[in-house]
Amino acid sequence: MGFENLDTIFYLILFFVGLFAGFIDSIVGGGGLITLPALIACGIPTHLSLATNKLQSVFGSFTAAMTYFRSTTMPYLTWGVLFTALGAALGSYGVLFVRDDKLKLIILICLTLTFLYTAFKPHLGKEDGEVKIKNIKVFYLIFGLILGFYDGFLGPGTGSFWIFVCVLFLGFNMKKASINTKIFNFSSNIIALFIFLWQYEVLWSVGLLMGLGQILGAFLGAKFVLKTNARFIKILFLFVVALTILKVAWDYFS
Repeated sequence: MGFENLDTIFYLILFFVGLFAGFIDSIVGGGGLITLPALIACGIPTHLSLATNKLQSVFGSFTAAMTYFRSTTMPYLTWGVLFTALGAALGSYGVLFVRDDKLKLIILICLTLTFLYTAFKPHLGKEDGEVKIKNIKVFYLIFGLILGFYDGFLGPGTGSFWIFVCVLFLGFNMKKASINTKIFNFSSNIIALFIFLWQYEVLWSVGLLMGLGQILGAFLGAKFVLKTNARFIKILFLFVVALTILKVAWDYFS
């Protein structure tokens, strides 16, 4: 089976996979948990799936970022974009030098702590809380580099991590955090995509078709966030983080 000539049913399935992933990712992140396994399940080799996954995810993150843009309240966004893009570039190169299994163990621990902390803090994220890092540029420097690097290197749960650090350190509620973090998701996605395009082959037909699904799903998801409350977003956040933990744990221990 040629990878540029998948059976029609696979194209149809992947379009709806992109749509659903775009919807979820625009709300709480974690869309890569849906799209990457789907690509691999269609018989596409892992490296091709990774590169194609970055291509299609850019459409969703861009759509969500633009839909939320007028509702964004974080100042000095350019600084956040710059540090996130730099982190993503380093992460995309770092995949050549850092052992994947070690990073996955670190991420598994961080995800588990994120889930437990959020689950056992019943009021966390439901309303605005205490600001722990008051200098927004310092926040961008720390988490732009760290989460940008992670997205460029591995990826699963990046949006969820962004939401969590905004809630924990900037005192945002879940809804506000979801709205304000998508532009950083797009920044790391687009930089990582350029690195992948330079180093790897991409299945353009699959990536662009899934990208159309991502656009529709991300638009619907972003509109949904603007109309819903922080409590529902927190429940969905915990659900997606739990699935991310299971996925990373399976990859690490299997």
